[in-house]
Formats: sequence, structure tokens, C-alpha cells
Amino acid sequence: MVRWPWRKDGLGTGTAPAVPAGAGGVGQAPLAVGDARPPTAPGPGGMWQEVFGSGNATGSDGAFVNTGIYNSTVQLPPEALVPPAEVQAPPGLDNLPVRLDTFVGRARELERLDAALSSGGQTVVQAVHGLGGIGKSTLAAHWAATRPHGHAPVRWITADSPAAVQQGLADLATALQPALARALTAEALAERAAQWLATHTGWLIVLDNVNGPADIAPLTARARGGRFLITSRLATAWTSATTVLRLDILDPDESLDLFTRITTAHSPGRDLGGAAELCEELGHLPLAIEQAAAYLAQNPLTTPRAYLDLLARYPAAMYRNGAATTPAERTIARIWNVTLDRITDLQPDAAGLLRTLAWYAPDHIPATLLDASSTDPPTRNAALGLLTAYSMITPDPATGTLAVHRLVQDLARTPDPDDPHRTPHHIDQAREQATTNLHTTLPATWDSPATWPTWRTLLPHIDALTDHTTQDTDTATTAHILDRTGGFLDNQGLPTRAIRHLRRALIDYERVLGEDHPDTLASRNNLAHAYRSAGDLARAIPLYQQTLTDYERVLGTNHPHILTSRNNLASAYQSAGDLARAIPLYQQTLTDRVRVLGTNHPHTLASRNNLAYAYESAGDLARAIPLYQQTLTDCERILGEEHPTTGTVRRNLMSAIAEPDGGAEQS
Repeated sequence: MVRWPWRKDGLGTGTAPAVPAGAGGVGQAPLAVGDARPPTAPGPGGMWQEVFGSGNATGSDGAFVNTGIYNSTVQLPPEALVPPAEVQAPPGLDNLPVRLDTFVGRARELERLDAALSSGGQTVVQAVHGLGGIGKSTLAAHWAATRPHGHAPVRWITADSPAAVQQGLADLATALQPALARALTAEALAERAAQWLATHTGWLIVLDNVNGPADIAPLTARARGGRFLITSRLATAWTSATTVLRLDILDPDESLDLFTRITTAHSPGRDLGGAAELCEELGHLPLAIEQAAAYLAQNPLTTPRAYLDLLARYPAAMYRNGAATTPAERTIARIWNVTLDRITDLQPDAAGLLRTLAWYAPDHIPATLLDASSTDPPTRNAALGLLTAYSMITPDPATGTLAVHRLVQDLARTPDPDDPHRTPHHIDQAREQATTNLHTTLPATWDSPATWPTWRTLLPHIDALTDHTTQDTDTATTAHILDRTGGFLDNQGLPTRAIRHLRRALIDYERVLGEDHPDTLASRNNLAHAYRSAGDLARAIPLYQQTLTDYERVLGTNHPHILTSRNNLASAYQSAGDLARAIPLYQQTLTDRVRVLGTNHPHTLASRNNLAYAYESAGDLARAIPLYQQTLTDCERILGEEHPTTGTVRRNLMSAIAEPDGGAEQS
């Protein structure tokens, strides 16, 4: 008896050397299994199987296999001796999963698959990639089952690991020749199937949920007579020979159709009020829609609006739990955990980065927001690359921004003590990092037009952070972001939006720093200014009065903040028509600014303009016009003729000269 080496080649065996004449047991030629013709094969636990037989394969009634374990033998059926190239696919070989009832829309994607998989050539590899739960498998199954692609047989192989690919191939070999399952190991069966694919044409293999191209490369390189349709969460890492189709969320009408179809399958007349809002909240992600709809189908008394309320109050439980018939691994929380497990194994910082991004708006997240993190750039870039590869984020190189699906964000910022990726500590850490990043990225000022584009880019993410956090988690850093953002919004003529941020900033400062802290007093002044801008003098004036009193008590009488606070209170009095209180305050402020800041300071010039404006409002042009003239001369000399303050004073002077009630402007 002669042992022949069993050469490993990718997924299975390669071609064995030719059998020398006379080799075999008891003077008999060894029989080949398939066209690889190996006389020996590795058995369980690394043992060797030895094939004995008589005569040639075509005329044999079978062959005996010595398993190498206690000299036990099995008899190979006659069909094992037929070369794979001569094996014909029996009827009923297709094994597509039943997914047609949950398929909606996707007309463009189906047409692209039609075009790609009908092209000429020996082999076509088409990869459908996208976020977990986006509907990749459903699209592949629907296309394979319903489109006139002309391929047969059609086999579905779960391909999330090399072992799963091998099992799928072993199942194919068993389906082709059922008797082989009683005689060959899984490895030998997988090799048999690979040989069959390599020697036949016209088949279609769906490789579902591929985690890495290397897991399937030996098969796709070897079997070139058919078509491979791949589904994967990987967006990158595919070769140029692979046609890649990115799958996105459903259109709103499609997601509502899917939701309605599942929810009303057994209750046609039920209340679906709020269904469109629920689909929007779920980000039109097919798996999330299916999970919610199945839950409602199982609970006929629960409405879409009630589900929305449950989602808001118990997000961790609702993301984790589906209907009784929903497999645990098919819920939103579980399906993304599988991805995060793999990502964390490869790059531990990636999951933390995703949790940080969860606190911002889902679209147009500037990459500069990540520059403030403590992670070094190479590590951060590696983490971003991995999140991109697994479709957890979508970068836009043209704008330098990132996008994250809103439901990924919702889950990533929802604490769950039972989830190692979302412990309360992890969530708190990510929120604090997101806050720090925003604070570091804010422009130094809000009244310079050069900074306005940056403010407008950051504003949606500041609003998102505010919406997703509660005041009990706010810090002084949060308060500072809100206060400066309120100043920008007020400067942009949006006082109502400014008030929302400034109110919260003041409460935060009072709680964290105390009522007498200078930042608290400045915040109260800014809120009063926003109320004044909104025309709500009933709220503005008391705040200005309280702020001035507290400033004088805490900082003394000569601090520049006190002079600004007194000027602002005078302005509020003037807006309320109370010139009897406004003018003395303006006069005192101007006197103190000349003494503290000097006659040439911009604030002194502004104070002089404001006093002239108050004189003009009181009808005292004899004092207003000379004061305007003096201020204009000083502004042109100190600030220049083109400075905005110079322009304001010039217009005020012209108005006072031309028409007493022409309307002046404050500085």
C-alpha cells in the first residue's frame, strides 16, 4: 500500500500526483475520488483515510475506506467514483431563503444587478455592501429568486467565516450526491463541491455576509464558470475585479410600505397613526422597520405612536427585543454587536470613536471635530478606516465630512449594562469626549464674518448634542459651548434660538460654578441681551438689573464687565422708552470708560455714540449732534473710515442733521 500526499490548496485539495502503475493495496490500483484522484485523504483528528478497491471506477460497486481509527472501514458508494465534471445537477438543488414577503422597492439596485450579472466573461463577482440590517441579503435573495438571470443551480452559502464557507460547499456536495455524506469528511465534501463548480458553468452562488475577501478568495479564484453574488458589510477591501454595489436605506414610501405590510398581515383594519413618523425615527432601515412591525403585529393593542413612546423611554430594551418570533440575532442591537465585536478585535479605538460620533448630527460631521481627541492621528485614521470598511460610517472626501446612520447613533449612545460596547461608563466617556471636541473646535469669536462658516458647520452638531443630553450631565464645558453658541445666534438675528441655548447655559453655570462666578454673570448678561433682541424687555430689564448689581458686588465698580453691563441696562431702558433712567446711566458709563479705558478705546467711542443717540431720542439735538461729530472724528482717526463702528456713527450724524426722528443706531 502506498500513501499519497493530500495537498492543501485554498479551501480543499489540489490535484494529486498521478498514480503509479501497480500502486495500491494487495497489488491493486488505488481508486480516485473525483478527478483529483487522491488515494488517501485526511480523516478526523488528522488521521488518514485509505481507499481500497478493485477494477476501475466506472465498473465498481464501490470502494472501502480505512479511516485509520481502529482499522475501521466504510464503503464509498459508486457515485463517489464519478469525476465531478461528469456529475449533473439534480432538480431541486436551489436553496434560497424565503425572503420575498419582506421585500419592497430597490428598483435601481435590481437593475444594476441585472446588468452586472448578465455581462460576458468567464466569471462575474458582484458585491452588495452596506450597514448591517440595510437589506443586503433580502435584495440578493429576491434578485436570485425573481429575476430572469438564467443561472442554475442557485445556491445560498453563509460565508461569514472560512468554516461556514466550507460547510456551505459540503452541503452543496451532499445535495449533488447525497450518498457522499455518509462516506466523506466535511473537508473532502467541500473539495468535491469546489471541483464541481470549477468544471461546470451557468451556476450562481450567493455568498452571504462575507466578513473578509480572504475567506472566499480561494473559491472565487478557482471556480470561474459561473457567477458569484456577495453580500457584505465591508465597503472597501474589494479588488478591482469585483463590481461593488452600495445599498442604502429605503425611500420613505418604501419603508412605510414594508411596515404596513408586516403590521397588517393579520390585522388589516388596525390603527397605523404615526407609522410614517416611526419609520422616520428608525431611519428607514429595513431591519429596524421589520423589528418594529413584527412587535406591533404581535401586540395588536400597541400603536405606532405607542411604540415611539416606548422607544423614547426604554431604548435599550426596544433595540434588544423583537417579537416572539424574531430571532435574537436578528434584532438591531445584536446584529451590530457582531460587527462591533469584530471591529473591536481589530482596532479597539474604533468602537469608542463611533460612540463619540453618536452625539452629533448624523450628516456632515466635520472631520476636524476628531482632531481634538487624545488619540494619535495614525490610530484615529486606522479606526476611521475600519468603521468605513464595515459601513458603520460613510466619509465624503469632497467635503471632508462623515455621516453615521441615525439609528446607529441612537444605539451607540444608549447605555446597556449587559452590552460590553455600551456600558454606562462607555456612554458617559463618549459624551464627554464629544463635548470636549466641540468646545475645542469652536471659533474664538462669533461677531467676525470670517468665523461664520465654521459656526454654521458646527451648529447642527451643537444642537444635536443639546438634544441628546440632559442637563444633569452638563458640565462647565457644556455651558460654555451653549453660551457662545447663543451669542452667535443672537448676532445672526436669531434671538429665539439663542434664548434656548442661553437659558440652559445659565442654569448650568449656576449649578456647576455658582451664582456669583464671573462666567455665570456673563451668561446672565448674554441671556438678557437675547431677550432684548427678541423684544421681550419685561424679561431683559430685570436680568440686566440683577447682573449689574451682582457685578458691582463681586467685581467692584471699575471692572470693564461692569461698564458693559451698565451700558446694556441703559440701552434696555432706552428701548422701553425710559430715557429718564437711560441717559444718566449712559453718562456715568462714558465717564467711567474714559477714566478706566481711555478716550481712544473702541468701547469709549461706542459709549459716546450711545449717549448721543439717547440725547437724540430725547429731542436734545443741541447735545446729540456735537457728540456725534466728535465721535465720528475720533472713529475715523482711530478705527479708520471703513470700520463698521465708523459707518454707524456717520449714519447717525447724518440722520440727526437731516431729520430729528430719522432713527439712529447704537454701537
